[in-house]
Formats: sequence, C-alpha cells, structure tokens
Amino acid sequence: MRAAIYARVSTERQQQHQTIDSQLTALEAWVRQHDHDLAPHHIFKDEGYSGSRLDRPGLDALRDAALDGKFDLVIVLCPDRLARKYAYQVILLEELRRTGCEVVFLQHPISEDPNDQLLLQIQGAIAEYERAVRRLAVPPRQVAEGSRRILPGGQSALRLPLHPKA
Repeated sequence: MRAAIYARVSTERQQQHQTIDSQLTALEAWVRQHDHDLAPHHIFKDEGYSGSRLDRPGLDALRDAALDGKFDLVIVLCPDRLARKYAYQVILLEELRRTGCEVVFLQHPISEDPNDQLLLQIQGAIAEYERAVRRLAVPPRQVAEGSRRILPGGQSALRLPLHPKA
C-alpha cells in the first residue's frame, strides 16, 4: 500500500527533546515492517503547532494529498497527534476515510468496533482536558514573581492575598 505518515509537536520543549524525530522513527519503522511504500514527500509533520487547531501546514498538505488520492494509508502515532479535540479527530478521520484512506494509530489502534470508538472518544476528551489544565497552570516561578509585584490597591499581580488569613 502507498502510505503517508503524520507527526506533530506543539511546544518548543517537545521540539528540543526530539519527540518529532522519535515519532517519525516509530512511524517509518512500522511502514517498513508492514512492507508499505512511503515516498519522502508523503512524510507530513507540524512542529510548533497546536493540535487544537485544524489550520496546520503539514496537516493541510496531508489532507490535500489524500484528496488527490496520493496514498491509501495514513499512519499516526496516536489520536492526539492528529488533533487534540475529539470533534476535530472525528472530522479528520471521516474526511480521510471518504478519500479512501485507512488511518492507523500505532499506540492506540482503533477499529469500527463500538468499544474502540468509545475509547477514541474518551481519549479525545482526556486530550482536551489535559490541554485545558496546561493552559490554566501557572509555573511556580511565575507565581513567585507575580506575588512579589504589588499593584495599586495593595494586591499582588496574580491576585494572590499578600498576607493570607490564618
């Protein structure tokens, strides 16, 4: 089968730790192990793009190539590398399937079985939750710096009480 692979990392920290390279290595090994054909121009990746967005250059190129019938199989490490929102995962999976592409997730194989579909939904919800929690989290250094800055009115910059009540 003619294959394509897709990998994504969203943060600078992930880029520095070579997680895109480790994804690509695993995806390429799987393609070789299963004797599929992978053309160099069918390796799609997005570095520094959030999975909560659908407008990513690598993903756009993958979608366009799938629409043009350039490959029959798309391999992705796991569903949250494709999209961090479950609704987007459903849209992308349906779009790829309509073009005749089978989608394979290495870490979380998904079939049409209702149990697998439920698992995909749960994983999508967890990915959305994790992203929301990370957005709300304030690094300890920022808390320390913010609590030392005093705003007019005697409140800290992070709205923390300067003298907590005991």
